[in-house]
Amino acid sequence: MDPTTDNAGQSGDAGTARTALEALRAEIAKAVVGQDPAVTGLVVALLCRGHVLLEGVPGVAKTLLVRALASALELDTKRVQFTPDLMPSDVTGSLVYDTRTAEFSFQPGPVFTHLLLADEINRTPPKTQSSLLEAMEERQVTVDGIPRPLPEPFLVAATQNPVEYEGTYPLPEAQLDRFLLKLTIPLPSRQDEIDVLTRHASGFDPRDLRAAGVRPVAGPADLEAARAAVAKTTVSPEITAYVVDICRATRESPSLTLGVSPRGATALLATSRAWAWLTGRDYVIPDDVKALALPTLRHRVQLRPEAEMEGVTADSVINAILSHVPVPR
Repeated sequence: MDPTTDNAGQSGDAGTARTALEALRAEIAKAVVGQDPAVTGLVVALLCRGHVLLEGVPGVAKTLLVRALASALELDTKRVQFTPDLMPSDVTGSLVYDTRTAEFSFQPGPVFTHLLLADEINRTPPKTQSSLLEAMEERQVTVDGIPRPLPEPFLVAATQNPVEYEGTYPLPEAQLDRFLLKLTIPLPSRQDEIDVLTRHASGFDPRDLRAAGVRPVAGPADLEAARAAVAKTTVSPEITAYVVDICRATRESPSLTLGVSPRGATALLATSRAWAWLTGRDYVIPDDVKALALPTLRHRVQLRPEAEMEGVTADSVINAILSHVPVPR
C-alpha cells in the first residue's frame, strides 16, 4: 500500500480531511470523464450520512462512478443487480440451515458493506425495493427478530433508468424520500466523449481501476473528521427560514400535487451545511442552499399530469421558486 494512503486514512484534522476529500475529484477523473457534480453529490451524501439515487440512460458510467469512489475512499463495496425475480433476502441476507450443527445461522447479504451499489433499482418490484428501507433509514437489518447493525460508513447508491423505459417500476414516494439526493447523470459533451473513446483506445479497462491509476486518497477517518466539522457549521436563523420558505413554496405551487415535506427541508439544510464546509466556510450562505436545492428536492415533489403534459419539469418548478423566494441579506 502506498504510504500516503496510510496518512490519508488516519488523519483526524478537519483541514486535512477537506483536502483529502477535494482530491477525490482528480482521482475519480482517472476513470470517469466529466462527472464532477455527481462526485461532489456523492461526497455530500457521505458527509450527511445519506443515500443517493443516480438517474441516467444506460451507458453513462453510473456504475463505474460508484466503483471509482469506493476505490478512492478505500471502502468496501458490493453490487446488486436488481431484476424482476430478486427476493428481499437476496439483498438483506437470510437464515441458512447448517447440517453440521443442526442449527440455523445468519448468512449476511450484500447490504453488509460500506457502499452498496443497487444497480437498476427500478427493474425490481416494489417488495424488493422496500427491502432496502430499513437498511437505509435504520442502518440495520432485522432477520428472525434480531437487529443486525450495518457497517459504518454506509451508503446506498442506487442507479435508475428513466421510468418511461420498458420493464421498469417507478419507485414509491416513501422510498424516494429516503434518498438524500437525486443526481442526474447526463450524456457527455462531444469533447468528453472523445476523451472516453481515446482512453479505451489506449487500453483503459473499466473493470481494472488499479490499472487506470485510481488509488485511495482518503479514508473512513477523514470522513469522521469531516462529519464532525460539518456538524459545527453555523446556520443563521435567516438561512433556516430561507430553507423553510423554499420548501413551503413547493407545497403551494400550482404545478405540483405533492410538495416537499419537513424531512425534505431537513435534508436541504443538511446538504447545504456539507456544501458550505466543502467550499471552505464554517457558515452557510444562501448560495449554498441554491446549489443543493435541485438534487435535494427534485425527487420529493410530484408534478400535476397537466403540467407534465405541458413540458414542465420538477427542476423548472424548483428553479422558478428559487427565483421568487426572497433571499436573506
